[in-house]
Amino acid sequence: MGLKKGGGEMTSDLNEDLNKCIETLDRVINDNSVPRNIRRLADQIKTNLVESTDPIPERAAFVISMLDDLTNDPNIPFHTRTLIWGIASQLEAISVSE
Repeated sequence: MGLKKGGGEMTSDLNEDLNKCIETLDRVINDNSVPRNIRRLADQIKTNLVESTDPIPERAAFVISMLDDLTNDPNIPFHTRTLIWGIASQLEAISVSE
């Protein structure tokens, strides 16, 4: 990923990374094998990423703690936990890119 400060390329890469996270959250939200409360929280996380007016790195930093809470839920299926860890890793890269 060519993250460069002050250029349009950085914004484009951040948006692309954010879109990948949102696509993964959509997979969790639409997976009927995932408990409803976890899908609901994933939907809230997606809403925070999409609708916030904060800069992308700030949105990413905010959502990381929500994802941590989600992975600590004892009812989360292992495959979903792995997806959430992947999202958190991508968002950590975004939050420190600025």
